[in-house]
Amino acid sequence: MAVRRLLPGFVALFLGALLARTAAQWLGFNQLLLAIALGFVATNVVGVPARLEPGLATHNLWLAAGIVLMGASISIGTVLEVGGPVFLLVIGVAAISLVFVELLARTVFGLTERLGSLLAAGVSICGVSAVVAVAGAIRAHEEQIAYAAATVLLFDAITIVVYPIVGDLLNLSGPVFGIWAGVSMFSTGPVVAVGFAHSDVAGQWATMTKLSRNALIGVVVLAYASYYSRSEGGRRPSVRTLWNEFPTFVLGFFVLAIIASAGVLTSAQRASIENAYSWLFVLAFVGLGTEIRLADLRSTGLLPAIVVLLALFGSSALSLTALLVLF
Repeated sequence: MAVRRLLPGFVALFLGALLARTAAQWLGFNQLLLAIALGFVATNVVGVPARLEPGLATHNLWLAAGIVLMGASISIGTVLEVGGPVFLLVIGVAAISLVFVELLARTVFGLTERLGSLLAAGVSICGVSAVVAVAGAIRAHEEQIAYAAATVLLFDAITIVVYPIVGDLLNLSGPVFGIWAGVSMFSTGPVVAVGFAHSDVAGQWATMTKLSRNALIGVVVLAYASYYSRSEGGRRPSVRTLWNEFPTFVLGFFVLAIIASAGVLTSAQRASIENAYSWLFVLAFVGLGTEIRLADLRSTGLLPAIVVLLALFGSSALSLTALLVLF
């Protein structure tokens, strides 16, 4: 029975979330970063029993649910006020990052086409999710998927630590820090974590920016599938491919944001929803921490890591410079 199989891991997530929230209150530390740290210690120091893994793997579901509920705390008016320039920045940085990684991988470092494409998708759009989505579209080999995913996870772990430090050193405002993280970091979980570690405003902007970037995944998958299909004489993919890869929880987020902005929800209802998504985020980040495995990070190849590092430096510098000009 599915519930019985998932229950042990979910109980572990809940206990980890409860511990993270309690410890955060005692220590005065951010609960989301503590949740990631607890998951990391559990998987790399203590060890996670196999019977817990199915339940722990549900952390992506809790993250998506939390993001949807977070829509209730968003003001559509504020989004529309600065949304145009931010969305243009998202598209511009994503396109530049994708092309930059493709050129570096193929012409400078001599990586295979498919590995370069997986790295480009992971860096420019949404981390490991983009790697997996594009891998299916271009029929990448398993070892290429493993290299690309491990490289992205390596930099997810690094940016979780580095971005908050840089944000404090530069004294970045909430909107600037949140948009910067959403535009230049890789995976959704770490973006949300560092955003809320800075401030609630930064967390909201980080999430909104990252969601707009994630929404590009369908177009990117379709483009890569078309390119590799034409180059190998195969059949062109249908538009259904685009919808299958689209992160549909993004629609839930914006629907709830519109409802909240219309004044339908009372203050008490908003408070309850905020408490709910706070719990869901902590649950999700305990599970996220269990996926950061030192053994996998050590297996990352040097050349893919150099390509991604250069791309990260470039996208971070470009987006932060643009944001400081805009704001």
